[in-house]
Amino acid sequence: MEEVLQRVKDYIEALPIELKVIEFEEGSTKTAQMAADQLGVTVGKIAKSILFLAQGQPTLVVTSGDVKVHTNALKKILGAKPKMAKAEECIELTGFPPGGVCPFALKAPIKILIDKSMERFDVVYAAAGTANTAVPITVEELLIITQGELVDICGE
Repeated sequence: MEEVLQRVKDYIEALPIELKVIEFEEGSTKTAQMAADQLGVTVGKIAKSILFLAQGQPTLVVTSGDVKVHTNALKKILGAKPKMAKAEECIELTGFPPGGVCPFALKAPIKILIDKSMERFDVVYAAAGTANTAVPITVEELLIITQGELVDICGE
């Protein structure tokens, strides 16, 4: 896991903006709610990165921690029925384990969709490659860094 975290740190260091990785005690942030509790924020500020496959094509969906992806809305965008990637597929395609998927510094280029639910917050906290790390980042910075598309796939 150290090499995964180092990959994210190296990626961040090369960016023209200043971001930092926050590390937590192992096991203290297994869920979005636990991460929010550690950070002293609402669960909505936790950016969940979920990998979906549609006709074999990967798409990383980044949402607020307090919403669920509407697969019908995602299907309309992707043009095919999406299914959540298995843990092995997630690691193979992103280089990160589920629960620690960083929306940038990915192993290979992947289409990224960022849900509008994140716009409610000045800062959100994305995983930094492991389940016990976070990177505070604005949605605007996230859109720029990931070259992601802002979409409404969780609804209100």
